[in-house]
Amino acid sequence: MKKIDRITPNIERIQKQLDALPREAFTFWVSVTPIDKGGARRKTKLRGNTIIADYPYAQRLNEGWSKQAPEGMAKPTEIFLEQRLKEILRK
Repeated sequence: MKKIDRITPNIERIQKQLDALPREAFTFWVSVTPIDKGGARRKTKLRGNTIIADYPYAQRLNEGWSKQAPEGMAKPTEIFLEQRLKEILRK
């Protein structure tokens, strides 16, 4: 009798979605980054699995300096990631 492997496809699906999380987090981070002239959004990069906000006022923006993003970018992105992880693991 041939054994049916039902776990491997689920693990592969979960792994694929987890691998995509850094890019999703980066896209979300950029979407909540305040925009004046666009410098902050343009200068935010994804290196490996790390979001790099490479501009001198990044810390101020993340601390809620802009009325466009009173929560900054890190906290909303953290909440986004928590929700995505729940979605991925729930399926």
